[in-house]
Amino acid sequence: MIKSLFIKNFALIDELEVQFGEGLNILTGQTGAGKSIIIGALNMILGERADTDVIRHGTDKAIAEATIKMFESDEITGLLQENEIEEQEYLILRREIRQTGSRAFINDTPVNIGILKSVGDLLVDLHGQHDHQLLLKEENHRAMIDSFEEIQPLLKSYQTEYELLKTLRIELNHLRKRENELQEKTELYRFQVQELENAQLSAEEEEEMEAEMNLLDNAEILDQKAAAISEMADSDEANIIQLLNHLKLNLEDLTRIEPEFESYLTEINQARVSIQEAIHFAERYRNNIEFNPKRIEELRQRQSELNRLQKKYQRDIPSLVQYLSEIKQELSVADNFDLEIEKLTKQVQHQAQKLTTTAKSLHNKRLAVGKDLSEKIEKELSKLGIPNSKLEVSIEYLLNPKGWISIDDQTIECTELGCDFVRLFISTNKGEAPKPLAKIASGGEISRVMLALKSILAKEQSLPVMVFDEIDTGISGEISEKVGRAMRELSAYCQILAITHQPQIASQAHHHYKVQKLEHGERTTTEIVALDQEQHIREVAGLMSGAEITSTAIESARELIHRQSNLN
Repeated sequence: MIKSLFIKNFALIDELEVQFGEGLNILTGQTGAGKSIIIGALNMILGERADTDVIRHGTDKAIAEATIKMFESDEITGLLQENEIEEQEYLILRREIRQTGSRAFINDTPVNIGILKSVGDLLVDLHGQHDHQLLLKEENHRAMIDSFEEIQPLLKSYQTEYELLKTLRIELNHLRKRENELQEKTELYRFQVQELENAQLSAEEEEEMEAEMNLLDNAEILDQKAAAISEMADSDEANIIQLLNHLKLNLEDLTRIEPEFESYLTEINQARVSIQEAIHFAERYRNNIEFNPKRIEELRQRQSELNRLQKKYQRDIPSLVQYLSEIKQELSVADNFDLEIEKLTKQVQHQAQKLTTTAKSLHNKRLAVGKDLSEKIEKELSKLGIPNSKLEVSIEYLLNPKGWISIDDQTIECTELGCDFVRLFISTNKGEAPKPLAKIASGGEISRVMLALKSILAKEQSLPVMVFDEIDTGISGEISEKVGRAMRELSAYCQILAITHQPQIASQAHHHYKVQKLEHGERTTTEIVALDQEQHIREVAGLMSGAEITSTAIESARELIHRQSNLN
């Protein structure tokens, strides 16, 4: 249950804190007093979208905080543990709105809005002024059936099989698309493979060929220069070896007398050896120099062919080698497409059978829950002043010639939420056949159908807190009293916070709060006051008689409240 609610700098609220009790908590007040502001702040705490417009003028942030008593819930415990939030007897949900954004906290631990909303949805069911209109939209009917716990395991099982089939179908479609694309490219790829294989490409060929061409193009220069080096050992005019030998002998003589020449002698000896080796290498190199104009022409033709291929394919030679490998692999895949498609098709068919089985089970469970729900709602509506109601939950397969599965020789469309189209039909008058809810029910009847549904869900799911913002729309008098009675009975299963303008409903309150708008100087503020028994009576009397509360109205209110108390 919500133990307390704290709101600061939110719309017309400067600062207020209110303590709620168990059972039925009723909020009343004049139109425009700020009841919806309080519900808006609670909505914000529960993770709904909040606009910066809610920040009270002249302040920098709006704050809303609810202290909610914990109850046994594996889902909540799991969420808290997963997000490293300390679990306590009371959960403190807090939201701060600034001009630069919002912040959320659970037990003083910062959390993102998604986590706050997930926890809030498990703690509080908030029914706003216009939420009963959801019943008029048939796309929402399935969710009402699926909110029952016995549906959830089958729905999760179905969704698992659905996602597997969806993945396989995407893979199969992708494979078929690739097959079509490759079929268009196969002939081109085969030609390219033949052309590139005939070219016998090598990633290093260009570099090696350029080096060879460089030697062939410069063969004459190489021979001339090598010959000049060789002649340095044979020339009578300048025989470099003889000069070095003569220099060596003189240095040896000098070294015997002056040791400081020894290092130069060593260097001359090394130079003499190196020069002799260079001369010998030049002589051997001349013997291996190739004068081959034919080979040069062959290399030039090969170079021209490589340039042509590079220009044609817009790739260098190493990239062409890689491309050849890739298109050969593509051709290999294309040659095996039939086998791959056949294999994947069998997997799709097998998974479709599994999905069909779970879809049938989910469909049958929805039928059973729908039948049970119809009976329960009819019983609740009888208590709410519609004794001859007849409600039917129609659950039919979604037919679609392009559907994924087949049931009873019909092709069925599959969605992530099942293969069923759920619609509610109702008759509120004896002898009338049920018709679509949107066509037959009045506003007051829709409100009572929603209250009946909420009552059943609260008992089935053990919802800890339910909030009703003017669910009494379109009803009055005796029907209001029955609606109030139903809400009071429902409050035995969960805490209820309800905004109402009906005295018959307000008289049922275990705890009554008045929301009022006050002026303080130049400022207008919204405040909430917990009423004692006498104040409770006067407020109910005010709802009966209007602004002027007469003694007759007070006595009528006292009698009404007394009557409701005796019915408990």
